[in-house]
Amino acid sequence: MDTTEEQPGKTVDIYRDTWVRFLGYANEVGEAFRALVPVSLVWGSYAVATAYVTADAVDKGKKAAVAHGDNPGKRTRVAVAVVDTFVWQALASVIIPGFTINRVCAGSLYLLKRTTKWPLPVRKWTTTAIGLSTIPFIITPIDRSVDFLLDSSLRKVYNEGEDK
Repeated sequence: MDTTEEQPGKTVDIYRDTWVRFLGYANEVGEAFRALVPVSLVWGSYAVATAYVTADAVDKGKKAAVAHGDNPGKRTRVAVAVVDTFVWQALASVIIPGFTINRVCAGSLYLLKRTTKWPLPVRKWTTTAIGLSTIPFIITPIDRSVDFLLDSSLRKVYNEGEDK
């Protein structure tokens, strides 16, 4: 089934329900290829992922603005939607996975150098393959950890503001 088709009663969020969400993984792919490409391409992958995060946060702010119309507290609710989305996405899509893949690849390259006699190009391609294959395994644990972190900190502040 094509994920871009709307299902009855379900609104499609292009940042979470379509191919666009894969732009958030650009920096992980960039980190996996760090040993093979110029560092400027790696930084470019971070620019793509950051643009995705920013676009999603702006989209959630617009949706919150429409949902709250002219109700009192609209600005606060829009700000909360933008900040929550941006912080969550920045942590779960850019910062933590980028760091994780960077360290997995650096560790792999180091271990391959110490434990094999493979030529450098083979070690670099192997490191890239390890980095790319790690991405699917880190997504869910990182997402859940960021949910827990925000539920335990920033979202408590938002919820306290709603009680008043």
